[in-house]
Amino acid sequence: MNQLLGYSFIFFFTFISPGYAYFDPGTGSIILHAILAFFAFGLSWVIGKYHQIKNFFSKKKTSTKKKL
Repeated sequence: MNQLLGYSFIFFFTFISPGYAYFDPGTGSIILHAILAFFAFGLSWVIGKYHQIKNFFSKKKTSTKKKL
């Protein structure tokens, strides 16, 4: 199995041809938006967890006596 993996590694990486591709101007903005969306999601997730923890510890204990 290791020998087959080694031969396939050699085969695929010795016969590499260059890929003539380019990034159009819209690609940069898509990448930027994806990065910003990742940080916005992370920030909102952290803030949501902060509020959950804060609300868990700040719950007031209710008394079992009825007030008349």
